[in-house]
Amino acid sequence: MTGTSLVKAAGSLLAVGLLSATLVAQTAAATRYDNQIQTAVVQKLAKKSQFSGVKSNVEDGIVTLTGTVDVYQRKLDAAKLARKTASVQGVRNLITVAGPNVADEQLEQKLARKLAYVRVNYDNTFDYFTLGVKDGVVTLEGDDLTGMGRDEALADIGSMPGVKDVIADVSVEPVSRFDQGLRLRTAQAIYRDPVLSKYAMDPARPIRIIVVNGHVTLYGSVENTMDKTVAGVRASQIPGAFSVENKLEVEKDSGQSGM
Repeated sequence: MTGTSLVKAAGSLLAVGLLSATLVAQTAAATRYDNQIQTAVVQKLAKKSQFSGVKSNVEDGIVTLTGTVDVYQRKLDAAKLARKTASVQGVRNLITVAGPNVADEQLEQKLARKLAYVRVNYDNTFDYFTLGVKDGVVTLEGDDLTGMGRDEALADIGSMPGVKDVIADVSVEPVSRFDQGLRLRTAQAIYRDPVLSKYAMDPARPIRIIVVNGHVTLYGSVENTMDKTVAGVRASQIPGAFSVENKLEVEKDSGQSGM
């Protein structure tokens, strides 16, 4: 082997050695970094008794949470706590909701009653939610004017014993002065009608008015077919609406899952 070859070989060995040393140093630093995060997360969880059944593990800055809590909201709260810990890159939430097992039909009825009062005395006339429950997993769908109703509904669902998981598919209606004007005119036309004014008396069961890009949809339940027809006629008489869809249900035929 020539002198040049020997120099090149020595240089290659030195480079490999330096790379190996760098990798070892980086691995050690990453381990210390993960250990620091782990210590901080454990300390935060230990300060709250509701997280006594929660365990954590950290790898590459990602916190994995396991264990159990008694209600779904605490699963979310534990993830939020971990996410706010310094240097955390992400959270993998594998916590199981133990708590009581509640029959799906019973759980849906309880939630429907609770969610009927979401945003009462605010803008609940312009929100509409539907519920479904399967094996303790709650599906929430619907339309919300501001997002505040959705957040309140999800908080109510999360704190209900028996809820194991939540799937939310709620659309927040686009901000539009045109839609807002149409929304208010439709509400006035419906609630000023002597036949329909009774639906303004119970704040938990108004006729729901959803307006998206000039299209009006009526949701909720009414006492009889005549009330449904009158509501549809009144909404159809509002100038400016591109379309009106009457999805009101007559009470004797409606379920309990629409709010």
